[in-house]
Amino acid sequence: MASSSVPPIKNICVFCGSSPGKEKEFLESANHLGRVLAERKIHLVYGGGSLGLMGSVSIAAFLGGSQVLGVIPKALAEGDIIGKTVGEELQVSTMSERLSVMFNHADAFIALPGGLGTLEEIFHISSWAQLNIHQKPIGLLNVNGFYNTLLSFLDHAVEQQFLTFSARQILISAATVEQLIDELQSFIPVVDSSMSRLNWSITERRKKLRLDLSLSL
Repeated sequence: MASSSVPPIKNICVFCGSSPGKEKEFLESANHLGRVLAERKIHLVYGGGSLGLMGSVSIAAFLGGSQVLGVIPKALAEGDIIGKTVGEELQVSTMSERLSVMFNHADAFIALPGGLGTLEEIFHISSWAQLNIHQKPIGLLNVNGFYNTLLSFLDHAVEQQFLTFSARQILISAATVEQLIDELQSFIPVVDSSMSRLNWSITERRKKLRLDLSLSL
């Protein structure tokens, strides 16, 4: 049950492969995730296209009544290598812009099984959380134990003191869609004390710059 102090999740960004993967459970889980998002009236943000797990989750969410936003670099859209985007399509110039737009439209993030692109996206978002740039919940849908070795590696990084215990808590993992969404909704971030002092507000930095300039004149 979600805490009353935690705002409801209205939009979830899903990172996943444009391949269906080897096991049938990967596609089934992507389809189920899309249907559960629709049932819970949560809208989907994803990377565009209609192939593999990306297609499965977006089609299921769209058919279930969720709003679907596909954010895709113009080069990929024109290259027509990942299929036609489901729902609304927003074309951007670069991969970095794509991730930034997806981030700004999402309240939480889920990674289904995927390859380098999926890993890059989920770790990019996680590193931003570690730096206290945001406190949005992030989860791995660990279908058929796909992420077991990755989670073990993160535990190893903690043991070897390259990752703090609080940073390790950023990535939530669950084997089922329902459990993962429930845990994302009830997530309460724990910010490293050293990171809590960081101020990423552009507005505040601009105010300080104006103050510094006025003091120097």
